[in-house]
Amino acid sequence: MSEPRSKARRRHRRSRAHLAVGIPLALAAAATAASTSAVSAKASAATTLTVAQDGSGQYRTVQAAVNAVPANNPSRVVIAVKPGTYRELVKVPSNKPHVTIQGTGGSRKDTTIVYNNASGTPKPGGGTYGTGGSATVAVEADDFQARNLTISNDFDEKANQHFKDHQAVALRTAADKVFLDGIIVSGDQDTLLLDTASKDRLGRVYVSNSYVIGNVDFIFGRATAVVDKSVITLKKRWDGTSAGYIAAPSTAANRRGFLIADSTVNGDVSAGTFYLGRPWHAGGDASLDPQATVRNTSLSNAVKSTPWTDMSGFSWKDDRFAEYKNHGAGAGGASSNRPHLSDAQAADQEVADWLAGWTPSAS
Repeated sequence: MSEPRSKARRRHRRSRAHLAVGIPLALAAAATAASTSAVSAKASAATTLTVAQDGSGQYRTVQAAVNAVPANNPSRVVIAVKPGTYRELVKVPSNKPHVTIQGTGGSRKDTTIVYNNASGTPKPGGGTYGTGGSATVAVEADDFQARNLTISNDFDEKANQHFKDHQAVALRTAADKVFLDGIIVSGDQDTLLLDTASKDRLGRVYVSNSYVIGNVDFIFGRATAVVDKSVITLKKRWDGTSAGYIAAPSTAANRRGFLIADSTVNGDVSAGTFYLGRPWHAGGDASLDPQATVRNTSLSNAVKSTPWTDMSGFSWKDDRFAEYKNHGAGAGGASSNRPHLSDAQAADQEVADWLAGWTPSAS
């Protein structure tokens, strides 16, 4: 997502809806091991394709394995990726649903998919990639899962100051029922793009037991997304300064946006330098109604005392931003600049409300 984005000022103010978000989480190795064991049991009944750089698997690249998945496959295909660093671009197209990409190492750090495109990176045929096109891994297929691996964009912003646009996406999803379980998503600006296939389509994403790392608008998009029991790690910018924004939702009206629940916000950055979020009216679309709720979450002192801010002429107070029962040095009491949900409002802002009948399970 661009920073800043040029947008027309809204013609009207909408009343603020109520949001809720989560609790800090302890990312235990035991939880990851249990999840991996459960997946292994289910994977035995699914088609499994193996990837290994040394040739000991069926494929040497993750994309080659994705290419081998039949179009419109009716059941789960597990792509088991052996430990290593896979410097490649991966795209799971919309006609290949029910795909799981799973690292087979003992740690989510053992298997890494990484590339370094940015929005302003020149394309071989002319032009640039744009923000969405910069993604290291792009998922456009429903019922996708990723587990026990790292997805990264290591674009060198300092070395490429001549580029106009520095947004560099690690993972882009534009699908429904996406389950990101026990992974690391790492970048700087625009790390994790949680989108939908189109403005009028639902795109639910559940991020659990994971780490998301970045500095500017690094969880963004129009998906209905939950970040649950995870760690959001704040990162300094390329020049060593501390300043940034976590969430930049671009939620369609009458949909739910981002819910951060039972999680932890931390990082080696200066105190009072990061906003929880701001409203992204993509393309200056005043019909959007961005939503972000942070609840039951541990906030470090990096979080500003006024944690929400405007974006490109759109006031956060016209949209849906709120907290509920957060704690830690960065938490604060309710005020006109820091809205909190009531208990009754929070009861309608639970993880299950976001998932709307979908129960993510490892497969």
